[in-house]
Amino acid sequence: MAFQLKTDRKETENKTIRFPVSLINQIESEINGKPVSFSSFVIQACEYALKDLQKNKD
Repeated sequence: MAFQLKTDRKETENKTIRFPVSLINQIESEINGKPVSFSSFVIQACEYALKDLQKNKD
């Protein structure tokens, strides 16, 4: 299944992480004009990556 942006919200906790500026620019370019926040995009990308890792283990 391809990565698809969703607008739903979940219970959250704050974490501080550092991103390379080039990655921030790529993400912001991708979400520009879409009803998705930077945080939501990162969460969804991480969930997608974790599912893919699990799928490859099986």
